Amino acid sequence: MKKTLSSIITFLAVLICVGSAKAQSLIPNPSSGQTIIQDFGLGKVTLNYYRPNVKGRKIFGGLESYGAVWRTGANNATTIMFTDEVVIAGNKVSAGKYSLFTIPEKESWTIILNKTADQWGAYDYKKEDDLLRFTSKPIITKEKTETFTMQFSDVTSGSMNLNLMWENVAISIPMTVDYDSKVMENIDKAMMGEKKPYFAAAQYYYSNGKDLNKALSWINEAEKSDTKAPWFKLWKARIQLKMGDKKAAAETAKMGIEAAKEAKNDEYIKLNQNVLNSIK
Repeated sequence: MKKTLSSIITFLAVLICVGSAKAQSLIPNPSSGQTIIQDFGLGKVTLNYYRPNVKGRKIFGGLESYGAVWRTGANNATTIMFTDEVVIAGNKVSAGKYSLFTIPEKESWTIILNKTADQWGAYDYKKEDDLLRFTSKPIITKEKTETFTMQFSDVTSGSMNLNLMWENVAISIPMTVDYDSKVMENIDKAMMGEKKPYFAAAQYYYSNGKDLNKALSWINEAEKSDTKAPWFKLWKARIQLKMGDKKAAAETAKMGIEAAKEAKNDEYIKLNQNVLNSIK
């Protein structure tokens, strides 16, 4: 009986979706859809979800019961897709597409990644298909979020947070990705090819605490392609300064300023001047 009821609900949901698609130019979806594509490391994270509104209702502990599996939005279950392996709350997650469910509680939420990505609501949710479960402490916010919102924040090359906000509740899910080993491997391979990425490799080594002697040799090679380019002077000066050679850094920054003035490039006049100012 339970299985039959679930099948009927799923069938009706499909009919509603088809009807909504045909009538979308006439009737707006009461829970708008949103797709977010976020660059992360060398890959991307794609989030798809629907955004219901509070509409004066009691949401958590009311419309969405405590202790029950929630689709984390409206309509279809929320999905999240990774092009590379990531680490979520300390747990490795392989590249792929997953559904994102939650179990709201007053003191602690359960966050679920389920291997069945495309499903309507949580009607056919199966715990045995879970890839990952972990808990997150909800934050009570002073300001109310009328429309259910998911967004990425504090985004760096290797870490970010996925935030869920609705009513007066917020949840933050930490994510990290190991991009450094792939970048280093890519640089090593590229340096064996015909077109060597001297400039990009020098920038990466400088910005990520790598071998500065290599970075300096690469920026010198990059500079040969355009001896008057103020951006090459800028990065060379930065590398020299980081290596402790203030005299050489100052001379390079001055050349960068002159090159930028000749090119009428105010941005690189300022950037090279900033290096010079930091030496003084």
